[in-house]
Amino acid sequence: MRKSRFTEAQFIGMIKEQEAGLPTSELCRKHGLSPATFYKPKAKYGGMDLSDANRLKQLEDENAKLKRLLADAMLDNVVLKDLLGSKPCHIPRDCTAAS
Repeated sequence: MRKSRFTEAQFIGMIKEQEAGLPTSELCRKHGLSPATFYKPKAKYGGMDLSDANRLKQLEDENAKLKRLLADAMLDNVVLKDLLGSKPCHIPRDCTAAS
């Protein structure tokens, strides 16, 4: 994913400027971005403080880590099923005698 020119704190500052009464077109001209570029982070960070945005970022990172762990576990599960064959042994004792 492409890195943004602006940090979360800068976006939150821009949103607060706009909420204070600065017109969006003037705000965008001042910071050198298009209105479409402004409204996307506004939808994400609107109404948040900096601490809320930091917490959101932390939760997104944790969620990504957990998704990777789940994908790895599911891949390991598939590999183990392939190694066991199509009919896994359901007898808890000696599985080699069942064949």
